Amino acid sequence: MNNAIFPCLWFDGTAAQAANFYCTIFNNSSIIDNTPMVVTWQLNGKKFMGLNGGPMFNINPSISFFVKCNSITEIQTIWDALIQGGKVLMPLDAYPWSEKYGWLQDQFGVTWQIMFDTNANQTITAAFLFTANQFGKAQQAINFYKSIFSNSTIKILEQYPQNGPHTGKLMYGEFGLNNYEMIAMDGPGEHQYTFNEGVSLVVNCNTQDEIDYYWNILIADGGQASQCGWLKDKFGVSWQIVPTILASLMGNADTAPRVIQAFMKMQKFDIATLLNA
Repeated sequence: MNNAIFPCLWFDGTAAQAANFYCTIFNNSSIIDNTPMVVTWQLNGKKFMGLNGGPMFNINPSISFFVKCNSITEIQTIWDALIQGGKVLMPLDAYPWSEKYGWLQDQFGVTWQIMFDTNANQTITAAFLFTANQFGKAQQAINFYKSIFSNSTIKILEQYPQNGPHTGKLMYGEFGLNNYEMIAMDGPGEHQYTFNEGVSLVVNCNTQDEIDYYWNILIADGGQASQCGWLKDKFGVSWQIVPTILASLMGNADTAPRVIQAFMKMQKFDIATLLNA
């Protein structure tokens, strides 16, 4: 199974505004679909979803978006655009790992790590920071996800130095699940945040068997079911296991109200019930 994976960002009514803002900043970017509830767009060819879910959840830095570019000028241009109305988490400066790096939270609460990399031609990658009670579990999580998604790779696993305070923890890791590239790191120190529903991962499924597979394996061993296809895995990361057909059902004015009424009663999605609604 090579099901598409993409991030969903939780907004309080500002999804369209955020999507338009980001599309002015990154290459090869455009709005795909815009409804009152859900907005989808692409940045540099990668799909994003924005959900106008209300004030219940807030995006935090536990999942940020890592932007690498091979031009210092481009790094500065992206930083200057994203920082408008936002705040600095780490100043744009020279660091041991890059001659130009910075971390910011934009005006919509989304966090971005911007870094110069001579080998990168503007890449945007979801980055997971394992903090608090999840600290030290980054590599375990990578191995867990790799065992679930059939088309998976591990590119880099760089540990903290031996004999240091964080020996055995993952300083930086790059991996891919179904061709969706990700980054994972263990974040030492005090952090006032951990994974929540503010940023989730959507897995599009073509069949009920696929929904059952991802749902059951991601929720196993300490995960938690929620409503409407949402779950948290054992590391606290939120996922949405969604039938691909849902988009067309929701786009039909005749079926949409009945479909919404049907899936609001569900935890795991049931395709047959949606089709019969």
